[in-house]
Amino acid sequence: MASSDPTRTPGRLAPLRALLADLDAQIAQVYKARGLHRVRPRYAYPLIRLAHAGPSSVRQLAESLGHTHSAVSQTLAALRREGLVTSEPGPDARTRRIALTGRGRALVPFLEAEWRATEAAVAELDDECLPTSLGAAVEAMRTALARRGLQDRIADRLGDLSPPPPG
Repeated sequence: MASSDPTRTPGRLAPLRALLADLDAQIAQVYKARGLHRVRPRYAYPLIRLAHAGPSSVRQLAESLGHTHSAVSQTLAALRREGLVTSEPGPDARTRRIALTGRGRALVPFLEAEWRATEAAVAELDDECLPTSLGAAVEAMRTALARRGLQDRIADRLGDLSPPPPG
């Protein structure tokens, strides 16, 4: 059965994804302009958290950041390659303790300042161009999703349609 390709028309999430990618790229440019060519914006959150919480297991760090274990593991692998964190055996064979290196710790004051500057810049954008704050818009979306989740909304539109059985 032939159908038109729905990915050929940008969906409603496409502008948000593009905006987030643009914002991330602009933060990366701030880093590069200050000589941090191999540091990525996604490194800031775990590095700052480790500086304040101290050595943590991957699970503890993931939970404290509100990210998945898999996503944090991938970021930590990149941080290890850049020499910003170390990984050593934890209290049992299944866990690893992640700690900042001297280089990672030295980077934290800049990352904290950039974090605060980014928050101030986003607040400025909120005031400058949005009819309501970005936070209020996100909260309104969360409230609507609490009333009726995206999963239910998608399932209603799919009706009885199911994928073919495996194999």
